[in-house]
Amino acid sequence: MEIKKIDDVRFRIEKGAQPGMNTGVTLYASETLLEKIRKDHTLQQAVNATTLPGIAGNVLVMPDGHEGYGVAIGTVFASDAEDGIISPGICGFDINCGVRLIKTNLSEKDVRQNIASLSDALFKNIPSGVGSRLNIGLTSRDLERVSEEGVDFIINKGFGFKEDIEHTEELGHMEGADFSKVSQMAKSRGLTELGTLGAGNHFLEVQKVERLFDEKVAKAYGLYEGQMVVMVHTGSRGFGHQTCSDYLRTLEEYRARKGISLVDKELCYARIGDKEATDYLHAMRCAVNFAFTNRQIITNSIRRSFEETFGRSSDSMGMDLLYDVSHNIVKLEEHEVEGKRMKVYVHRKGATRAFPKGRPEVPEKFRSTGQPVLIPGSMGTASYVLCGREGSMKETFGSACHGAGRVMSRHQALREIPASKTFDSLKRKNVEIRIRTRKLVSEEAEWTYKDVDEVVRVVEQAGIAGAVSRNVPVAVIKG
Repeated sequence: MEIKKIDDVRFRIEKGAQPGMNTGVTLYASETLLEKIRKDHTLQQAVNATTLPGIAGNVLVMPDGHEGYGVAIGTVFASDAEDGIISPGICGFDINCGVRLIKTNLSEKDVRQNIASLSDALFKNIPSGVGSRLNIGLTSRDLERVSEEGVDFIINKGFGFKEDIEHTEELGHMEGADFSKVSQMAKSRGLTELGTLGAGNHFLEVQKVERLFDEKVAKAYGLYEGQMVVMVHTGSRGFGHQTCSDYLRTLEEYRARKGISLVDKELCYARIGDKEATDYLHAMRCAVNFAFTNRQIITNSIRRSFEETFGRSSDSMGMDLLYDVSHNIVKLEEHEVEGKRMKVYVHRKGATRAFPKGRPEVPEKFRSTGQPVLIPGSMGTASYVLCGREGSMKETFGSACHGAGRVMSRHQALREIPASKTFDSLKRKNVEIRIRTRKLVSEEAEWTYKDVDEVVRVVEQAGIAGAVSRNVPVAVIKG
């Protein structure tokens, strides 16, 4: 298909490039990233998504885009709230997979001399890996309240501070969750998963703020060079995965019953207003609240690990939450589309909300700057804190990238990258690591991902988000 270059960081596949397209595709990338993206089915998946009904604007692909289920991870898809659709595959299996950043007032010297014991404490207190479990005494009724009330419920049980709520997207609670729409299998999987990292690309990192790019915004965020921070990347675990799987089956039955023809069955959907779409949204919001709560419990365990290691209170170490963002979610928002204000269901799959200053959805503390946008990098490289910019509202439904984006499958990584190569690289960089399986070291090696610096440069040049800080790892905790 023809890919039209608009400028140095924008490319387009025009409507009509293939039969059945209802709109076009806009890709944010550099020439270098485009070549990587073209090696898998990312662009064809975006074109497939344009054949769906009720689309508002173009289908968008971020610079970290790579092939996924139905559409690429790194896709933004907006659907008309009155005449559109809801598609679980365009939200993703790990509902509300997201990132949060916890600040400290510790220096690198403070942490370096205790890094081994701190890493041990984090690894012990926060279960990770496939099937990881944590029993904190929650009942089935507690799980229902977590799913419907979110972070507020768990903080009232002693897992954090009220201030954490204000620094969580959606205030840690997405309205409209209905626990009765979640399957018994999802409920049984979720009860002992709260407070756990899981496996795959999920991680916890102790990081150093290596460099600031915007002093004014950094000051508003409470960031400074040399500061130690903690980044957490995880989602709704088996609870969310099961919920997505359940509704994909439901919507495949819906497709057959309605006689819907799809270019790819993974793009199954339900019309907004139909029971199947409404039920999925109710269940998805439960998984969203579960994931926010999961990261909140992990935050409590991080603070406790620092207290055990340094013999001081987390409050005295300045362990405030900067922000928590989701990057797998469907949200009802109001945007301008082709000159018209309209309500749309924005599906962000591997894409982070990047609202600029002035938006009422952004916590009051950040309304004069724009919301923090947290971009994790690959193991052993770097992560970024960005700030939402006005360009995101004009072009991307208030969205930016969510990470570096894979360039190599896990199977290929296992074949080509020995674990020793990664261990040696981390040792040279003086990065402590705790990990449960050597297999994961190869699967998540830095060479399996795109260059996060290049990805960030693209969204910054496009005016979607601006760089605030670049953070480098000091310790890595993975499944």
